[in-house]
Amino acid sequence: MGEVYRARDPRLDRVVAIKVLPAAVSTDPDRLKRFEQEARAASALNHPNILAIFDFGTHGSEPYVVSELLDGETLRDRLAVGPLPARKATDYATQIAEGLAAAQERGIVHRDLKPENLFVTVDGRIKILDFGLAKLRQSEISGVSLTQAPTLAVETEAGVVMGTVGYMSPEQVRGRIADPRSDIFAFGAVLYEMLTGRRAFQGATRADTLSATLTGEPEFGGAHPDVSPALQRIVRRCLEKNPHERFQSARDLAFALRESSTASAASQRIASPAPRSRPVLWLGLLGLAAALAALFALNVGGLRERLLVASGPARIQSLAVLPLENLSRDPEQEYFADGMTEELIANISQISALRVISRTSVMGYKGAKKPLPEIARALNVESLIEGSILRSGERVRITVQLIEAKSDKHLWAKSYERDLKDVLALQSEVARAIAGEIRVKLSPQEQARLNSTRPINPEALEAYFMGRHYLDEGSPEGLQKALESFQLALEKEPRYALAYTGIADYYSILPFYSRLSPKDAFPQAKAAATKALEIDGELAEAHASLAYVLAYFDWDWTGAEREFRRALELNPSYASAHHSYSRYLAARGRLADATMELQRAEELDPLEPWLKANKAMLLYFGGDNDQALKELQVTLELNPDFAVAVWGVGLAYEQQGMFEKALTVLQKTTTLSPSLNFKASLGHAYAVAGKRSEAQAVMDVLVEQSQQRYVPSYYLALIYAGLGEKGHAFEWLEKACAERSTLLAYLQMDPRLAGLHSDPRFAELLERVGLSQ
Repeated sequence: MGEVYRARDPRLDRVVAIKVLPAAVSTDPDRLKRFEQEARAASALNHPNILAIFDFGTHGSEPYVVSELLDGETLRDRLAVGPLPARKATDYATQIAEGLAAAQERGIVHRDLKPENLFVTVDGRIKILDFGLAKLRQSEISGVSLTQAPTLAVETEAGVVMGTVGYMSPEQVRGRIADPRSDIFAFGAVLYEMLTGRRAFQGATRADTLSATLTGEPEFGGAHPDVSPALQRIVRRCLEKNPHERFQSARDLAFALRESSTASAASQRIASPAPRSRPVLWLGLLGLAAALAALFALNVGGLRERLLVASGPARIQSLAVLPLENLSRDPEQEYFADGMTEELIANISQISALRVISRTSVMGYKGAKKPLPEIARALNVESLIEGSILRSGERVRITVQLIEAKSDKHLWAKSYERDLKDVLALQSEVARAIAGEIRVKLSPQEQARLNSTRPINPEALEAYFMGRHYLDEGSPEGLQKALESFQLALEKEPRYALAYTGIADYYSILPFYSRLSPKDAFPQAKAAATKALEIDGELAEAHASLAYVLAYFDWDWTGAEREFRRALELNPSYASAHHSYSRYLAARGRLADATMELQRAEELDPLEPWLKANKAMLLYFGGDNDQALKELQVTLELNPDFAVAVWGVGLAYEQQGMFEKALTVLQKTTTLSPSLNFKASLGHAYAVAGKRSEAQAVMDVLVEQSQQRYVPSYYLALIYAGLGEKGHAFEWLEKACAERSTLLAYLQMDPRLAGLHSDPRFAELLERVGLSQ
């Protein structure tokens, strides 16, 4: 990648390393731009197992990266003397997995993990090198640009893609897009090499090695007695050919490694011989053990429960909070119970070591009487929190219990009773108690946030819960009631940051339901989100609300990404923020990153059909309509009348030139929903199918409806583009710019506008929307 120098930073008086990159990077604008993007991403990672990036830039014409200076050797150098003891290999592997987990949670895939890119410091710490810079290792593929190329090789030659032979995953070998599970495959190959001293996949030639990667299964044999069966299983699972059968995240992998290490240590303690003792002492101990066994069996004084509870549950990394039961039986209090469920989820979601299922997936189980193990399997979690809430006057009591999902075993239960004004502090207390019970360590920042709650006016809390209830309804009438509820909350509690986020979200979606255009509504959304952050700068919801405005109204893409990332840093299990961030990434053309972010949202919200449909839409944006149709059919099997998925099918058929099928499907969407988007999509399909009169009729309807409500000009531009009338199409796109249409975010990704791309006016539009870079 270039030359590395030892240097001193005079400002902070520290020794650093400077990597100066080759001239080929600086003379190629695409590569230089990609280098800057990846260096910026790598510098955002702050983890003890990842090389710290301090600065990057260019000096004259030479790009450079400034990083911490490491003292030690690469893992490749360490392995030159032979395999590592299993205990040491497990220690190194756990550190690598922790570093990968931190990167994955930032949406970054290494794509070139190997012993050369792993550094062992003199104090035994593992550092992952070249994070995010692997994409720069480009081999020119018959004129295909860097941004189009799949990824393969450090040992690259002309005509191959990026990655290193022997460590690439099967999907990389086949030239497909790498995702976090590709890093896990490479991790498995590295761990196998640490344990055995030989490569997992190696043939006489490059082709033989690639073939072994696709079909071979490395074996441990009997020569490695210190490698436990559990550790062998971890390696084999990492090296599964099918990505779906590997660990799905590095966080889960790190957990499995720690568990295997603990189990191994325990087995060694059990296997070690006991010191010789006098027979009398042994007889006494045996007698005491027999007496305790009898007391335990008879459960004298509740001894059995106390001992079982004292042992505590195994460490848990994923859970779902089921809807709290409203014990008052007052239907008017259901929204309060739902709001308290949401608050409890929000509090627990701040714990980064936990994967917490989103409210939208768990609320489907409200009132359901399904077996808990069945619910846990559907949500893919290890544990469940269920409980109840009873409000009486100004007092509220919450009872919660922790259940191990697989065995349906109740691990812990507790009741809390407080004044209503202290209910938010109560929620934080519950979250801390649950973290302690499942042996999750809170970071100092998480501990501080969970301790920072303050009393709240009970009427303000009720009004906020009511506002969210109405906002979720998604109807014009509900929207107005939502605004009134949020305003009432602020009357009762003027510095209630969450109420301001409610108002921000109200104004962000208002143009879809009213006469207000984005330029009329979004400034008020931005003002509300900004006010929320002035009150509470660590409120994830406020950062997410502001990010939406910055992206879709201000077209401040850099600022929006900063706010999305901050929201997810504060609340790693914030499914809707992951979803919104994925849509932002798609608008920017970063489809691989968008897919990874959407997968994270799906893990947190597995029953939300929007996420499944949007996964297909990412494929549609990327031109893979066949795979998009397959994904959409899966969604429709579960939700046959889910209009968004039906719409996606119609768009994919249209791109395949199957116009009659497309029209049939898109006509169905207009019967399923009154959405103007569906109507405009039908109009465009009529246009490209040569049915001009039908397309014109749709435009007439849209123009007529614009007298009663806001109709995005983008929709008219879409139909004119389908008719091939570029002048009119650009005329309406200009109007869309003037009204600051949120739909312009997808200007360069919407394949229905491909016919406009060669026109200079299109490049000018991209420049104005901030999408030309």
